[in-house]
Amino acid sequence: ACQANNQANIPIKISFINTINNIPVVLDSGNYTNCWNETFNINALKYYISNVQLQTAEKKIAAEKNSYHLINEEDSASKNFSFMASPGIYKTLSFLIGIDSLKNVSGAQTNALDPLNGMFWTWNSGYVMFKLEGYSAGSAVIKNKIEYHIGGFSGANSVLRRVELNIESSAVLLDKNSTTEIIVYTNLSKIWNAVHELKISKTPICTTPGILAAGIADNYSKAFEILKVIHP
Repeated sequence: ACQANNQANIPIKISFINTINNIPVVLDSGNYTNCWNETFNINALKYYISNVQLQTAEKKIAAEKNSYHLINEEDSASKNFSFMASPGIYKTLSFLIGIDSLKNVSGAQTNALDPLNGMFWTWNSGYVMFKLEGYSAGSAVIKNKIEYHIGGFSGANSVLRRVELNIESSAVLLDKNSTTEIIVYTNLSKIWNAVHELKISKTPICTTPGILAAGIADNYSKAFEILKVIHP
């Protein structure tokens, strides 16, 4: 007999919408204001999403193979991706923000992991997992720059963060051969205070692994939520 787990896999699409104060991010546009009343703008925003998994209530997992994506605000095509998952009723979506430690020490890579993407430091420091660049009147550095290049994949100050999102409203039922889409809302306002205080006036730049980078990763790891699920 044909068993359920032999059914053909079904496409699932994951899309990211980057927002600040509930407004979609627009690069090189007007000023945003953070919770400390500091104004800023953004001219670059990139982060890695990897090791993507869906899980049922019974802990059955559908994991994307070779799962590495660079979400780049400059490139709308990069802000969504699709993969094939086995049929089932999925209750959670989880992913790693960043690149797992193995890939940081695996030598030259391609596609999303290509050093030409400007998201790679050195073999011992590994990948920049999250990058936000812009300007703020509150920044005392040259040209009022703000620059958060968050990386470090090993030890106590690893910035790798696993995010697990409950699909509250409607579980994802994969049973038709047409694409279900999960829209993830990334609320970047969280970077300033979700867990630790981050003030531009005090810390306009963070570009090395360490306690500060790990604290900023704690903050942005709280930025992700599921906005909605679009069923076919």
